[in-house]
Amino acid sequence: MSAHIEADTVRPTRSWKLSENTRDRVISVASPVLLLLVWEIAARTGLIDTRFFPAPSSIFETLVTLSSTGELWQHTAASLQRLFIGFLVGGIPALILGIIMGLSRPVRAIFDPLISATYPIPKSSILPLALLIFGLGEGSKIFMVAVGVFFPVAINATAGVREINKIYLDVGRNFKASRWDTFRTIALPGALPVIMTGIKLGVGMGLVLIAIAEMMGAKSGLGYMIWAAWETFSVEQMYVGLFVIAIIGFVLTLVLNEIEKRLVPWKR
Repeated sequence: MSAHIEADTVRPTRSWKLSENTRDRVISVASPVLLLLVWEIAARTGLIDTRFFPAPSSIFETLVTLSSTGELWQHTAASLQRLFIGFLVGGIPALILGIIMGLSRPVRAIFDPLISATYPIPKSSILPLALLIFGLGEGSKIFMVAVGVFFPVAINATAGVREINKIYLDVGRNFKASRWDTFRTIALPGALPVIMTGIKLGVGMGLVLIAIAEMMGAKSGLGYMIWAAWETFSVEQMYVGLFVIAIIGFVLTLVLNEIEKRLVPWKR
């Protein structure tokens, strides 16, 4: 009997405490929902001017309408296509150049001053030059995205390679590893954590620039939709475009985070 009582007393109690990952996910979902709720209440009670800050419910109705007509999907697909192509055009050369700059001092001496001089230039100010060179077609939009992606990826790739412990490079030299083997097995894996940060920054910058580029000389895309809504003072439609861009950025960040977990498991 006493043994039975002692067994009951030492039986572990079930803990309902949330894990840190679950807690963070709940907070990440709750914070924007709370913001939208406060916005809705402020709009319905007249605390804010609904001519400029319409209630989220009315914005959602406009989003449903644009989705049902297919207009929203058409503009979203156009922007995503330009973003994807521009990311490849700017990101792949930036990744290769950044790793080579990290491995080679002469190459770094050649390109580092050029990157340092051109990186501070506001990327949106390049749009008139892009339109002059590439015209009003797809080339200027893709170029703007490529420029926005290039600098963060190149700079972070260089920094990532330079942070690799030199003992790994020395081991590669001792085993007479070729340049390609050094690039593939040492430099790229070692710099991946910093490279992924550069990719995230580049995608965010590319998303900003594609919206700006589409406001001039485009007939499709989320940027064009926002600009056309401004011209007709369709405030709800403007907010729909802004919300969709925000959602795309959020989803792309989640996707890149999952890719990073697979590629860089030791960073956890």
